[in-house]
This record gives sequence, C-alpha cells and structure tokens, in this order.
Amino acid sequence: MTTTLGARLQLRARVYALIRQFFAERQVLEVETPILSAAGNTDPNIESFSTTFRGHVDAGSRERWMRTSPEYPLKRLLAAGAGDCYELGRVFRNGEAGGRHNPEFTMLEWYRIGWDHHRLMEETIALVEAALALVGRRVEVWVEGYRQLFIDELGIDPIHASIDVLRAPLAEYNIDPVGLTRDDWLDLLITHRLQPMFPSDRITVIHDYPASQCALARIRPGDPPLAERFELYLGRYELANGYHELNDAAEQRRRFERDNEVRRGRGQQEIPMDEHLLRALDAMPDCAGVALGIERLLMCLAGTDAIADVLAFPFAEA
Repeated sequence: MTTTLGARLQLRARVYALIRQFFAERQVLEVETPILSAAGNTDPNIESFSTTFRGHVDAGSRERWMRTSPEYPLKRLLAAGAGDCYELGRVFRNGEAGGRHNPEFTMLEWYRIGWDHHRLMEETIALVEAALALVGRRVEVWVEGYRQLFIDELGIDPIHASIDVLRAPLAEYNIDPVGLTRDDWLDLLITHRLQPMFPSDRITVIHDYPASQCALARIRPGDPPLAERFELYLGRYELANGYHELNDAAEQRRRFERDNEVRRGRGQQEIPMDEHLLRALDAMPDCAGVALGIERLLMCLAGTDAIADVLAFPFAEA
C-alpha cells in the first residue's frame, strides 16, 4: 500500500488526539522527560545511540545516551509522587532500519499505580480497540498464558523442554546456534512459528512469561515462578509490552549487572547503569506499566507492511 503524505500525517494526528483524549478521560497525566541521559539501556538485544556533550564539565557526564524508551525517568516521576502518567514521544534504537523498522520512532508509555499487569492488559486492549474504530475496524480479542500457548500450538512445554526440543521446530530456518541461550530459542519460536500465525483480525495477548524473561517485571513465586509480563499483538505485529513493575532496587541492580555481563560476553559495549533510577526505585509505588509502538499501530490501521507508509520521512530520507 502507498499512502499520500497528507493521509499519513492526518492518520497520525488523529491517533495522537485519540490517545490524549483517552488518557484525559481517565485522569492520566501527560508528561515529558529527557531524551538524552548519562545512563543507557543495558538490554543486550537493544543498541543505543550516544553523543558527546561539549559544554562545561560541571554539567556532568560528557557521554550521553539517546533514550530507547522513557521508562527510567517515568519511574523516577512515579517515585516522586507524580501519580498515573504517560509520555508520547520519540525514542531511538541503533541498527534497527528496514522495511518495518526505523531508528527513530514514536513510543507511548504509561503507568498505573496500584494496578497489576492483568488490569493494564484490559486498558491496553481498550486503547487499541479505540484506535481501530478510527478506521472502522473491529476485531476479536484472544488472551492466553505463555506456557499454555506453547503447549496448545506447538506441543512444547516452554518451562521444562530441553533446548534440543525447542530447536527442533526451527530446523528449516538453519539458524546458527552459536551463542544462543534457552530464552533466545523461545523468542525464535514466537517470532518464527507462533507470531506469523496470529490472525490479522485479532488482538492476541500473551501473559505470564518464564521467570528468565522478567526484564523489568516482578516475578511471582510458584511452581514454576512466572514473570508478571504481557505482550499485545494486532495480527502478527507486536504492539505493546507491559509489566507489573519491579520496585526492588537491589534486584534491579543485579539485572542491570547481568545484562552488562552478557554484553561483555558478546563483545558489546557495557552501558552505564541509571543510578538515578536505582536510588528512586524502592520508593516507587506498586504499579503496572506498558510501552506501545505508535508506528506499528499506524501500520496496522493503514493496512501496510512498510513503515515508510506511516512516516513523514523515513530514515533514508531524513
């Protein structure tokens, strides 16, 4: 599909207006946080842009990182008592350019105090349904636990299956196994075997991930322990990733350190940890948060597989 410049600009503007109305009605505050930070995202699977500040040394660290999401400063606002809040703004990820990716894109991220990930799932579904209504679409909603999804669709228990069992359904793709962990194989099963089969007229929500895939989520004790996390797909596109948020600074520091250990093992640059966040995290109230990719949503609304169709200017023309 090819859209006119006017059509793509109008669609984005309508979605922005919808988002702001949606949260105004729910008394969720719109905020704005820094794009440049002295700390970066330690996630080994995400690469950040960095730049050098050339002003007076009293301003702090000269190396500054462009945010890959507004998550850390939003959590600092929560710890300071800002209450339910959201940000709609640009984020940046290095190396992610192509037909469906742009190195700079727009992210909507919001937090709800006193909520868990299940309650936030419902609100995220409601927002996506409202966006679909802008273009006259309605879809069904299907919610499933991560473990049950693997059992039902692949006949594999993702918690207990060996790596060889996880690799078997991916044999046709000739994936180089060097350096791949159990969680890498689980992710590949989703992206290669499960996600492509999600119907285009369905919102699919997967929740309660293996504890090893906790990222910034709480882990719920049990047999097995589970990460209180969800992902929302519209058709085969992943739109949103949400958590019942971890507010344990010591545990978060351990996760950041583990990320950098993985980075060292892969020969990647270590990323400075966000000490501002770590100092604030123990004071952050119990909450759930979610990030939603606006371009992915716009692509679904416009019926296109090309991210260029929903951008004013794609990366090659920026």
